[in-house]
Amino acid sequence: MTGGTGGRFSLGRRAAVLRHDNFRLLFLATLGSGVGTWMATIALTIDITSRTGSPWWVSTLFLVTFLPSVVVGLAAGPLVDRLSRKRLIVSADLARFVVFALLPFAHTALEIVLLAGVAGTANSFFRPAVLAGVPNLLDEAELAAGTSLLQASDWLATAVGPVVGGAIVSASSEHLVYWINAVTFLFSAALLLQIPARFLQSEQGITRGHWRDLVEGLAAFKQSRALLIVLAAFGLTMLASGLVNVSEIFLATRSLDSGAFGYGLLWTATGIGLVGGSLVTSALLERRQVVRIYPFVFAPWAAGILGASISPKIWVAALAMVLAGFGNGLAFPMTVLIVQQHTSDRLRGRAFTVIISAHNALLGVAMILAGALTNATGARWTYAIAGTLTAAGGVTAYMLARGVAPPPGVAAEPAA
Repeated sequence: MTGGTGGRFSLGRRAAVLRHDNFRLLFLATLGSGVGTWMATIALTIDITSRTGSPWWVSTLFLVTFLPSVVVGLAAGPLVDRLSRKRLIVSADLARFVVFALLPFAHTALEIVLLAGVAGTANSFFRPAVLAGVPNLLDEAELAAGTSLLQASDWLATAVGPVVGGAIVSASSEHLVYWINAVTFLFSAALLLQIPARFLQSEQGITRGHWRDLVEGLAAFKQSRALLIVLAAFGLTMLASGLVNVSEIFLATRSLDSGAFGYGLLWTATGIGLVGGSLVTSALLERRQVVRIYPFVFAPWAAGILGASISPKIWVAALAMVLAGFGNGLAFPMTVLIVQQHTSDRLRGRAFTVIISAHNALLGVAMILAGALTNATGARWTYAIAGTLTAAGGVTAYMLARGVAPPPGVAAEPAA
């Protein structure tokens, strides 16, 4: 893909896409609600733990936040293309506003989990609709910069939100975080309402029946090698991510004997790498097709995880996780970009819901298996297996990428 005019990396040049009014509104909306969401994630976890003292309730809370995306992808994906994307994302924000406005009045753990499930369902429609709409807000030459900047804001929210949320809970209560998060969704909806619907959706799908629409979305992966690459290759990394997410606290506290501080340090290190990788993505794609460079960004991700698995000290492991986060920060926006470039607007929403559902299903399976694997082999070996799976993702992408033609409107790479 031709992502720019060449030259050295310039953050100012990447952020220049914010001059587009509608993209700027989308960027600010997702950044604000993203910070609030991660603040609330900490508050919800603390709330459930203090009420029940049970890890099973905590697990249930996390499951209801991402399992709805699996159901949406398998059963309701065509709605993202058939309905107005603007109405979907605004409705999702309003639904989440209602959820967090009600949470301070929840009296039981079950009520909290049910409300969190509603928010998770709204998230399942919001994310694919946003990603599907981005190519309609920017020129082709700006798409890499816009996608990577949007993802960088998401990673920034991931790094900032938990710290702020934890501080507010410590100083006040979970209820204050819920109220703040409700306001962020109202703020997001107010910004998104200002974007004309036609700038999020150039063509609205005409249904041929819900199940035929669903089959058509699934068939796109059979017909497109590029979509198959991201489905298979990034799917392997989702298995790896599930293993890392569960075993990370045991690597820090048991293998490296660094306690809660070490666990937080690994989280922060990964976040730093994620933001850095996302910001560098568009520079790497200048005058390069994304499918050609995609297989190689798995290398730092795998090397970082493997490095953490053999690290003698927590600070060495933290440096390794910066590298792992950097590779992840490169791979994720490139995954999004490949889907954006290789699907028509009519099918793009379905493509994203299928990928998100498949990948989250793999993440869930890995998280279930990770506990038994960590108990049986230890956190270091679990990390080593995760690093191997990530490397296998890169090899898979390399094998499938051969012979993939550039998408319409994107020039082929010049001959060396």
